[in-house]
Amino acid sequence: WNVGIPGHEGTFEYFEKWGETDLRDMILRDRNHPSVFMWSVGNEVDYPNDPYSHPILDKEGIEQHQYQQGYLPDHPKAERIGLIARRLASVIKTYDKSRPVTGALAGPVMSNETEYPGALDVVGYNYTERRYAQDHAKYPARIFYGSENRHDFDAWKSVTNNDYILGQFLWTGIDYLGESFRWPSRGFNSGLLDLAGFRKSIAYFRESLWSNDPMIYIGTFANKKYRKDYYFDALPVWNYKNGDTIRVVCFTNCSSAQLKLNGKTVGETKVYNKETGVIYWDIPYQSGKLEVTGYNSNRVAAQYSIETSKQPHTIVAKALNKTISCNRGVAQIEISIVDEDGKPVFIADSEITCLLDGPVKLLGLEAGNATDMGDYTDNKQRVYHGKMIAYIQSVGGKGKATITFKSPWLVDSNVELKIE
Repeated sequence: WNVGIPGHEGTFEYFEKWGETDLRDMILRDRNHPSVFMWSVGNEVDYPNDPYSHPILDKEGIEQHQYQQGYLPDHPKAERIGLIARRLASVIKTYDKSRPVTGALAGPVMSNETEYPGALDVVGYNYTERRYAQDHAKYPARIFYGSENRHDFDAWKSVTNNDYILGQFLWTGIDYLGESFRWPSRGFNSGLLDLAGFRKSIAYFRESLWSNDPMIYIGTFANKKYRKDYYFDALPVWNYKNGDTIRVVCFTNCSSAQLKLNGKTVGETKVYNKETGVIYWDIPYQSGKLEVTGYNSNRVAAQYSIETSKQPHTIVAKALNKTISCNRGVAQIEISIVDEDGKPVFIADSEITCLLDGPVKLLGLEAGNATDMGDYTDNKQRVYHGKMIAYIQSVGGKGKATITFKSPWLVDSNVELKIE
């Protein structure tokens, strides 16, 4: 994680020779895809002093974002960014006049001293929400948005409180390999979804901000310092020790919420918190069922519950697609661990072995734990938060395949796939 000497592969000469050609080819390839609604000429190419620099960086009181301060006259001049942006924008307009040109600015203070923003139809700001108001006042005709933003409520309020900001993009939607933290880590874990595609608690927080339908969610944790961003790890767990004080965190778009433990109201009914977007209670733990109800106009609008689970007992495997093509078709099989009553065991970390019978091969097992440094392409993997995804691919030939999942002390599970 930002350790060692960075490598710089490629040269400016490559870009000079191929940049405009590659951009043209990309547009010709993708311009008929309706999912493309803007063309970007670059992301964070304007990091101050990496490599471009400008005298504005010596000005006192200038706020930058995670960059070295101070003008470095031996570095390339920032004005070059604007010249390149105009060239690339011209290529885009030549081959697609129907979509606006954009770019994601990392250092708008420096870029505003160049032609770069002026070359864009829509200007993206990465993590620089504090610049919105002053740049809107200085450039009132500028159309801009958050092109890369944190998940927190303050970043979202920068959009909702300013009608001249058209929206934001989160970093990121799903966890990904690369940009790893220090060992053990194989990726970056700021996503709404984990590496297996399962929703994380922060996804429910975002749903409460975006959804037009009533929703509610609760997660918990105990014995830790409560942070402003505690919603990142408010997990749907209700397995603690009797007497522990548990923080129950609620994400909802309902006007108020009521919490019940084993059918009895615990804590006061709370209204939606417009300052934080989060409701919470601190209550003593007691095993059983914890349920939250969201109300709109004094009527039940949404409900969510979590329950105390027993020991892991059974593997449950469910194919998300039971029929696959014989031509390298891929099936995804969701594995979860339940107790003897069929309740999910969220805290389970059982090691699962995958066995195959039929014309298929195992591509890998992914549980979503970014700190698991095992080989996720072999046939053994530990579940994470009681779940896992298996990826099975056909290898030729029609028929059937049976996929078996086993673990010591647990009841096995079989899935049958049809291959056509």
